[in-house]
Parts: sequence; C-alpha cells; structure tokens
Amino acid sequence: MSGAADKKAAAHRLPVVLLWHMHQPQYRDALTGEFVLPWTYLHAIKDYADMAAHLEDVEGARAVVNFTPVLIEQLEQYATMIEQHLRAGAPLRDPLLRALTEQSLPVDPAQRAALLRACLRAQRERMIDRFAPFAELAKIVELLATPERAGYAADALVRDAVVWYHLAWTGETLRRHDLRLAALVNHRGSFSQAQRRQLLEIIGEVMGSILPRYRRLAERGVIELSVTPYAHPILPLLQDFQTATESVPNTTLPWHAAYPGGADRAVWQVAESLKVFQRHFGFRPTGCWPAEGAVSEATIGVLERFGFRWAASSAKVLRTSLERSGSDDPEAGLNRPWRLEGQRLEMYFRSDGLSDLIGFQYATWHGDDAAQHFATEVAKVADHLADDPGCVLLIALDGENAWEHYPYNGYWFLRALYQALARHPKLHLTTLSEAQASLPEARVLPKLAAGSWVHGSLATWIGDPAKNAAWDLLCEAKHAYDRIVVEGALNADQVTAAERQLALCESSDWFWWFGDYNPADAVEQFDRLYRRQLLNLYRLLGLPSPESLQVPLSVGGGAPEQGGVMRRASG
Repeated sequence: MSGAADKKAAAHRLPVVLLWHMHQPQYRDALTGEFVLPWTYLHAIKDYADMAAHLEDVEGARAVVNFTPVLIEQLEQYATMIEQHLRAGAPLRDPLLRALTEQSLPVDPAQRAALLRACLRAQRERMIDRFAPFAELAKIVELLATPERAGYAADALVRDAVVWYHLAWTGETLRRHDLRLAALVNHRGSFSQAQRRQLLEIIGEVMGSILPRYRRLAERGVIELSVTPYAHPILPLLQDFQTATESVPNTTLPWHAAYPGGADRAVWQVAESLKVFQRHFGFRPTGCWPAEGAVSEATIGVLERFGFRWAASSAKVLRTSLERSGSDDPEAGLNRPWRLEGQRLEMYFRSDGLSDLIGFQYATWHGDDAAQHFATEVAKVADHLADDPGCVLLIALDGENAWEHYPYNGYWFLRALYQALARHPKLHLTTLSEAQASLPEARVLPKLAAGSWVHGSLATWIGDPAKNAAWDLLCEAKHAYDRIVVEGALNADQVTAAERQLALCESSDWFWWFGDYNPADAVEQFDRLYRRQLLNLYRLLGLPSPESLQVPLSVGGGAPEQGGVMRRASG
C-alpha cells in the first residue's frame, strides 16, 4: 500500500498511543557516592533492554517512550563505572556489582546479612522459583540472612547468590539471544571468577547500549521520545502548595506557606531536562510527561514557555477540571486534546482504566489472551467514538515496574500486544506527535484543576505529617541556598554544583515514600537517602547542617515490597 493510501486508511481508524514512562530516582548516596539501591541498573538489564527489543522486532510496533533526565544520567554513570572497572580496575560504587568481582565481601555480620537479603529482593514465583538452582540456593540464603548467621555463609555461596540474582533480573530477550547468558543460566555448580567477570561484562554492554538503542528507534520513527522535568519534581507543588487543595480541599499543608522561589525552580527543572535530553538524544523533544502526570495551570504555562507541543496527564484530572468548569457531561471529550485559553500546547489525558489493565490486571493471564482482550476493549472504544472524529486514545503507565509480575517478564504479552494493536482494522497504533498532526484543533479547557495520575490528586506528595515535615526541611534548605547565593559566597562552579544538588532534593520520590502506608524498610531507605541529599546540599553551601537532618522523618509499616521498587499505584 502506498504512503497516501496508508494515511487514508489510518484516517478511518482510532489513533492509539502507548506511552511508557521510564524513571528511577537518584539512588546514589550524595555524601559517599555509593549507589545504595540497585534498581536503576537492574531495571536496565531487565526492562529497558526488553522494551527496546520488542519495539525493534515487532513489525508495526509504535510507542512514546518517556525518559527522566535523572534516570538518563544514572544509566550513563553505571555504564562508565563498569567500563572503567573492567578496563582499569576502577572501583565499583555498588555493593551488588562489587560482589561479582574478586574484591573482598563484607565481613561485618550486619553488612554480610544485608548483602544476602539483597539477593532475595525479587518476585518469588516469576524470578526466583523459575530457576531451580536459584530457588534451592534462596532457601539457604533465607536461613543465613541475619547478622547472627551470616558468618556461616561461605564466600562462594554469597557470590553464587549474587550471580543468580543478576541472572534472574536479566531481560528475557537477552537470555534468549545472548549465548553467554544462556550458558550461565544452564550452568550447575559454583560460578568461577571468569564467569562472574563475564556476567559483569554483559551488564556493562547492556548499560552502554540502552540510550543508543532508543535513539536509533526514534531516528527510525518507531518511537517518539519525550521527557520529564529534570529530577522528577511535582511542579505544581514547587510552584504553589495551595494547588494540593484543588483536588483535596481540606489538605493539611506544610508549616511554610510556599516553597521559596518555586516558580523559578520549576523553570530551572524544565530547562535542565532539555539540556540533558538533547545531549544524549541529539534533538529537542516535543512532548512532556510531567512527573507523575502532575499538572496545574502554572505547570502547563512553564511547558508552553519552553515550546513543548504536548503534555499528558490522567483522565481523572480532566474529569475534575470539566466538573469545575461547569460541564454538563464530564465524560465528554476524555479522548480529545485540550488546551488552555491563549496557549498552543495541547494536553492529552490517558485512559486510566485501560492503562491499569496492563499495570495491574493482566499479569496472571496468558499473554495472548490478555493482548487479545486488551485489543477488544480498545476496539470497543473505537466503536463508541466512530461518530466523533478527532479523538485519540492514550494508554500511559510505568515502563518498568509491572513486568516482574508477568511470566517471562511480559515477553509474550508485549509481543502479542504490539501485534494485536498494529494489525487491528479499527485501530491505528501511533505516537502523540504524529496523531496531533492529523487531529482538529484542540478544545479550550476553561479551568485546569491541579492533580496527578494517582487518584487525580497531589495527596501522595503532601498532606501527611511526614511528607509535610520533609517539605519544611526542603524549604529551610532553600532559604539557606538563597542566602549563600545572594551573598556571593560561592564561585560559579560551586553555584552550579549546589544548584544541581538542590534539584535532586526537589525530586518527587522522597515525598512519595513518606507515610505509614508504605513498607518500613523502603521508607527507611528513602528517608535516609533524602536526608543525605539535604546534608550534601548544606556541605556544598559551606554551611553546618541542622540537627533535624539526623532524625528520621517516618517509620513506615505498610505492605512489603514485591521486588525492586514497590508496584506504585498509577491510578
């Protein structure tokens, strides 16, 4: 079929966009330089590699892939660190990776037990029990993973557990196509130094290939790459704490009335995201997925100022906005583009129900059945909108956290999903920028109510006593930063370093985890990481840190983690 015929056929089909959001927060201890948690590189060798492979291999596959700059920088840091270690013996600043080398394992009982426990942080059925040798080894590790017993764990046992842990976290496409990995998976017995080095070499190769692979996919037109503000901040809250009350009117706010200079910080976060994105991908993105889909009128105003052509959020936000605007039918127009008066940037709102089918429902289904069911559900939407031209269906969710709960890391489901959507006669799998070019002018939204893809509100990041206390610590640090910068106490390089450190302190992820509904061990880790980020900011400013930064903010106590970062609710 000719290009013109393709476009004509597509005009009679519903544009469908899959948006995969790739994000991991800054896991590096700001004072020691050590990576405290391994989720960035583990998700890279498992999920980012697999997701790229599906897009490369399945004919007709299309998607928007969103990268956060704080993730981009960590991927680069890991790739460089591993390459330098393999080439010149430079230190590995990650305890799990270090355990693959001949460097000494921890002798301290608590540290040795922590390393053993780390080798169990994976989905049990899908990732540990799938490999019989790892399943048997895990039973022993469970018995020894306490300070009282860790001393009985021989070095060879610890290193074997580390190898199997990494093999379990390796992507399905890598295991199927890399003969070296296949040999390691089929190996029985203890792993040699040469085998462990080979595994580290494979990890380094994958880490170095992730960003170039996605860049090539974008250059081929298979995907559209978009970006999130630099450190994944909740821009509406940076700009104005009061935005939290637009969706939850009785929200208890921090003691500070506002984040000092928050409007300027929002501008910095967006500007820096463009610099990092362009440096790695070679072009300027046209779309933005704000952190957690969190938007407000001021946030959209900043994105408009930087020339973005589209931004995306949740249908819950649009429903609330239409209700506040006096709409008689808040369900009308959910699949249409919208814009604010006087602005050109178009807003798209994801289908929360369809997105959550992928994120939370299909993991227990047969992959082909799930894909076919999803395509059928999307086709029902196409039928419903058949007499309403100018619509687009957006499916948006995390691109990494769900797959460990799927058989084979979602291998069969994702392949079947792309095939079912690409081949369906009523659907046109595309990207947002491509769809935008063929849609009629966006409707004007009289009012945009601030909210996110988490229940349509901002309550996940503010309102809880621990969350508010975290904001107050950040406000105090920002006052100190402003004072030192105004006094001219720092040179240009020092100001730049402090400015970037401040940005990391503004990340949404710290505030997400505070609260007693999250697992206690995860809360403790993120609490400490956050306070260490603030401590480093004071260090860079040449100021003594307040005593309050030595006191934990929250104890947590919710459901246990299910391997890696907890499966975060997307709606």
